[in-house]
Amino acid sequence: MKKTLCFVLTLVMLTAFILPQGMIVSAAGTYNYAEALQKAIYFYECQQAGPLPEWNRVEWRGDATMNDEVLGGWYDAGDHVKFNLPMAYSAAMLGWALYEYGDDIEASGQRPYLERNLAFALDYLVACDRGDSVVYQIGDGAADHKWWGSAEVIEKEMERPYFVGKGSTVVGQMAAALAVGSIVLKNDTYLKYAKKYFELADTTRSDSTYTAANGFYSSHSGFWDELFWASTWLYLATNDKSYLDKAESYIPKLNRQNQTTDIEYQWGHCWDDCHYGAMILLARATGKEEYHKFVQMHLDWWTPQGYNGKSVAYTPGGLAHLDTWGPLRYATTAAFLAFVYADSINDPALKQKYYNFAKSQVDYALGSNPNKRSYVIGFGNNPPERPHHRTAHGTWLDKRDIPAKHRHVLYGALVGGPGRSDNYEDNIEDYVQNEVATDYNAGFVGALCRLTAEYGGTPLANFPTPEEREDEFFVEAAINQNGEHYTEIKALLNNRSSWPARLIKDLSYNYYMDLSEVFEAGYTVDDIKVTVGYCESGMDVKISPITHLYDNIYYINIAYVDGTNICPIGQEQYAAELQFRISAPQGTKFWDPSNDFSFQGLTKEVVKTKYMPVFDGSTRIFGEVPGGVDPTPGPTPVQYKYGDLNGDNLINSTDYTILKRHVIKFAVITDPTKLKAADLNGDGKINSSDITLLNRYLLRVIDKFPVE
Repeated sequence: MKKTLCFVLTLVMLTAFILPQGMIVSAAGTYNYAEALQKAIYFYECQQAGPLPEWNRVEWRGDATMNDEVLGGWYDAGDHVKFNLPMAYSAAMLGWALYEYGDDIEASGQRPYLERNLAFALDYLVACDRGDSVVYQIGDGAADHKWWGSAEVIEKEMERPYFVGKGSTVVGQMAAALAVGSIVLKNDTYLKYAKKYFELADTTRSDSTYTAANGFYSSHSGFWDELFWASTWLYLATNDKSYLDKAESYIPKLNRQNQTTDIEYQWGHCWDDCHYGAMILLARATGKEEYHKFVQMHLDWWTPQGYNGKSVAYTPGGLAHLDTWGPLRYATTAAFLAFVYADSINDPALKQKYYNFAKSQVDYALGSNPNKRSYVIGFGNNPPERPHHRTAHGTWLDKRDIPAKHRHVLYGALVGGPGRSDNYEDNIEDYVQNEVATDYNAGFVGALCRLTAEYGGTPLANFPTPEEREDEFFVEAAINQNGEHYTEIKALLNNRSSWPARLIKDLSYNYYMDLSEVFEAGYTVDDIKVTVGYCESGMDVKISPITHLYDNIYYINIAYVDGTNICPIGQEQYAAELQFRISAPQGTKFWDPSNDFSFQGLTKEVVKTKYMPVFDGSTRIFGEVPGGVDPTPGPTPVQYKYGDLNGDNLINSTDYTILKRHVIKFAVITDPTKLKAADLNGDGKINSSDITLLNRYLLRVIDKFPVE
């Protein structure tokens, strides 16, 4: 038995270093890496701008920023700015993940999703071409960050400027993304633009026109690393040695470590500095010892063992903590680089050291940490629920504390992560620890591809599950006043939409009433009047005539001429207030609102009511109707002009004659439209007073009628 056990252990140790791809095998995966990968890729669909592709799976996202200078691309983080530098970097990293492990994740079913999301960003980068410059940013960072709301309605809140330039940093990064994309997606258009952008960046060799992102994505490291990164990918895409020569020519220009002769190695691969990844690619492509030495120096520095007695700081729980802002982003990206390099070398000790480091960092993010919690939203144990992300939060008030909980799950987003002592608070206000961004997930996706390739796993079926939706459009109402012959209602039409946030032009609601007591008292519908007491500023409202539904049930429709002015962007915009009065003739006492369908549940306090249903055009989108009977859209009401009794759009002696003949009952008017046009003082009667008014109008004593 001991011999058998010894044989098994020996076999395990051997297979830890022997795989066709040069990978290391461990006995079992710590987590369901395929599920984590599935969700980490999905996050990019949450970030899509412009017209969403038919394959987008996010039920709470819709077409957004449709007036941008260039449609498409990704919103950067929890905001709505399209910064091309981190966007292109993120695309390049997703492409690199496919380049290394695309074939290996085929069985997980996630390769097509990754390819589609990559192509979505690359198509945007191509469309940013402006000849001798590029559109490198859309949206103003400062203005955008002052407002808290959903992407779909931001254009009701602010303008979205665009910025054009030819800064070598951003253009070089765009070239790199398109170069790797041309390889993994086999797309000649991407290669064409990769070459064009690289030539522009290399010729310019300046960031003087890259200014709009200052304070957000300034190029602290300069542009030589992006030129190095782009030319290396172009060499791999074309096998053209001139690109290899270019890449090697930039190495002397790279930043040095603390004024030494060493190339800077004590930081991490990121949107601002790509020379670490480029050096791995170059070491592998050329086999040159100096490149391998640099890579090992850098990766050693990331491991607990360090390099020459120095290493990145570690938390007590084992997270390589490079920076307060987004430490998990740096650690998981370093993990991806460590995986890639470990898989490309033959030294068993180095392979194991880099593998152990890489897996430990990914596992920390997924739950192997002192807090025993996942830092990936919607994955694992006790994941974050309050990321600093506007659209996922889904407020209608421009407030981060309303609603108290996010309305949507931002599946797959890797948050910034804990502090130096493993401390973490799931707080929407904490944009350091709880920020999410496209670049945070970029290297993380690559590391998950590697672990999925090794351990497999099971992506969730029917992902994502439908969310439980809240009411989005509804009326809140109260009794303003209630007299013997009238009822006055205060109503607020709400737009708190978030599946997705949206605007509706033909927005209206109905108020239903039972007029039984009116008829029993010997009066008619024409004796009941609807008047407006208050309409919120800037809102143009049309109230329909009292309309028959069935039996003694009638209704009025309160329609907003442009319902898009009711929008979930702030305190003053998300709801529109209207105060209207329904009244019987003064002096009567038969009026009784208690039998009215829409009066149910109303008090002096404003409450949400399902009895004043809301409509998008003729489609009911909220509430109930009497007897389950929806109004039947009728023909467009005939428009009338006061004083025009023959419908020729003129007011003259012919109309005067028609009016006199009606009053003396010589030729009675029966057409309801013409009767409305004849009641010039609005008293509900047509008599000699109306004749006098029309005569005075024709004599130009008055220029309009009292009813107008």
